[in-house]
Amino acid sequence: MIKKPFILAALASVVLAACGGSDSGAPAAAPAPVAAAPAPAAPAAPAAPVNAAGESVYKKTCALCHAAGVAGAPKPGDKADWEPRIAQGDETLYKHAIEGYTGSKGMMPARGGGASLTDDEVKAAVDYMVALSK
Repeated sequence: MIKKPFILAALASVVLAACGGSDSGAPAAAPAPVAAAPAPAAPAAPAAPVNAAGESVYKKTCALCHAAGVAGAPKPGDKADWEPRIAQGDETLYKHAIEGYTGSKGMMPARGGGASLTDDEVKAAVDYMVALSK
């Protein structure tokens, strides 16, 4: 049994030696010069900061209506639907999201129906949707 590892090692070394190429008797050509590595590309513009809290609240609560446009909820990314809302200013958007709102296009339940959400969580979710919609 001890002979097996030695035989395997010997076989492996023969196979690896054979991989070195064939010796045709001709002198080996000089290795080709290695090209210099390309200069690094200019750094990309910094990405917009990720609003992880807002994204989390959106996915857990807000998306239930906003992803499908239920009850007139503007879909994130729909610039035409968000533009007049964004024009009202952040404070108005926050107030409507926190207190609830009924308008000509539909209604927004207070805290998006997530009664346990804090004001800061609701504001973060609003900021997240606004950022996707500008």
